[in-house]
Amino acid sequence: METTIPLFDKDFVGNLIPQKFPFVMIDKMFSYTETTIVSGLKVTNDNIFVNDGVFTESGLIEHMAQSVALHTGYQFFLRKEPAPTGYIGSIKEIEIKKLPKLNDEIQTTVTILHEFGGITLVDLMTKFNDEVIATGQMIITSILNIFYPIKVRC
Repeated sequence: METTIPLFDKDFVGNLIPQKFPFVMIDKMFSYTETTIVSGLKVTNDNIFVNDGVFTESGLIEHMAQSVALHTGYQFFLRKEPAPTGYIGSIKEIEIKKLPKLNDEIQTTVTILHEFGGITLVDLMTKFNDEVIATGQMIITSILNIFYPIKVRC
């Protein structure tokens, strides 16, 4: 299923992820497919990751991770099921080229590369004004996988 109608309702988008104010780093969803999502954030002064008018590296990485959580949350919302809580299993090759400033609006595209047994490998790309400002990969694991690990036979 593909959703291309932007969802700019900050409260609706915020309810799709486990984080709550003041730790929410996404405020809109531009598009969704089964393997991608494009999320957004307007950097505001009340954001806990804004320091001297600049959105910090930690905030940018958290925004990227929450974009993955938004994909999962929306996927389960469409199924009318509660979404599992996910955790960052690893962060790989994050490159931050530029930090957003106060009132900048950033967009992050998440592309699911592989998903198996509650473990998801994703590519991430964040843009500001069509300029790529950050890229990377993350592995996300769901809480179900932590408590009910996959058994692999060799």
